Amino acid sequence: MLGAIGDTPLVQLERLLPGPGPGIYAKMESFNPGGSIKDRSAAGMLLDRIRSGELGPRSVVVESSSGNLAIGLAQICRYYGLRFICVVDARTTQRNRSILRALGAEVEIVEQPDPHTGELLPVRLARVRELAASIPYAYWPNQYANPLNSRVHEHTMREIVEALDGRVDYLFAAVSSCGTLRGCSDYIRRSGLNTRIVAVDAVGSAIFGNPVMPRLIPGHGAAVRPELATATMADEVVHISDLECVVSCRRLIQRESVLAGGSSGAVVAALEQYAPRIPADANVALIFPDSGTGYLDTIYSDEWVTSHFGEISHLWNSKEPITFPAYQEAL
Repeated sequence: MLGAIGDTPLVQLERLLPGPGPGIYAKMESFNPGGSIKDRSAAGMLLDRIRSGELGPRSVVVESSSGNLAIGLAQICRYYGLRFICVVDARTTQRNRSILRALGAEVEIVEQPDPHTGELLPVRLARVRELAASIPYAYWPNQYANPLNSRVHEHTMREIVEALDGRVDYLFAAVSSCGTLRGCSDYIRRSGLNTRIVAVDAVGSAIFGNPVMPRLIPGHGAAVRPELATATMADEVVHISDLECVVSCRRLIQRESVLAGGSSGAVVAALEQYAPRIPADANVALIFPDSGTGYLDTIYSDEWVTSHFGEISHLWNSKEPITFPAYQEAL
C-alpha cells in the first residue's frame, strides 16, 4: 500500500471558469492511499528513519494533526508496528478519529483553546512537546519545522511539471504546515522555472503576518507561523475566507463533479479572483490536497452551511467570484 503514495493524477478542469481561457489542471491528491497529500509528508518524515533503523520496535511516534497527516502517519506506523499517539482537537471530525483508531493510533483530543490566542493549535503543540519529553524513544516528526516535510513535495511539483511537458505558468497551493508550498517552491526555484507561485492562505491565519481570527475549516491556514515558511516561497498571497471555501467547494461539484476538501475550495476561490490576470494561453496547476468525504457534515451539509452563513445556495451557480467583504456588506 505504501508504494501507492505519489504519482497522483493531474486532471484538466474544463468547466471551472466560464468561457475560453487558460488550461486549468488539478493535482488530485485524494488518490493517495490515505486520501490526502499528507501521505507524502508522512512517508517523507518516517520511511527513511524506519528503513535505517533509527525508528524501531520501541519507538513511539507523537504528532499533532487536524486529521490528514495523522491518517498518513497512522497507516505507516500500523504497517511497521510502531506505536503512534496523535493529538487532535475538537474540530477533528468523528470520521477521522474513527479512521485513526481503526489504524491502531492512540488519539488524544484537546478541547480547550489557548487562553491568549483563543486557538487550539498552540495547545496541541504544547501537549505534543510534553509527550515527546516524557515518553522514552519518542519521535516527534514536527510537520511545521521538519525539512523532510517540504523536501518530499519537490516530487509533487516534479510530477506536475513532467505531466505538463515542463510548462507550468502558475501554481496555486493552499498553506497550513507550508510543507507542500515550500517543497514546490524549492523545486521551481532550483529548476529555473518561470512559474508564478500563488499561496492561498486563510483569513485569520498567522502564516503571512495577519491577525489571528477564528476559522471553521480545518487544515487551511495556521494559528502559528510554521518554521518551514519563508519570505520567498510565494510570489503572491491570496487570503480566502471560510465562506469562499464553502462556495467554491459547492461550485466545484456543480461544474466539474469533483468532491473536494476545504483547502481545495480555497484554491478554486483564489483562482476565480486571480483569473482576469491570467493569459488565455497559460497553463495553471492547482493542488487539491484531499477529497470532500471528510467534510460531509460541514461544507457539504446544507444545515451546517445555513447555520454559519445563512441561505447562500444561490451562490453555487453564480458565475461571479464571491468575496468575504462583499458578503459582509450584503448582510
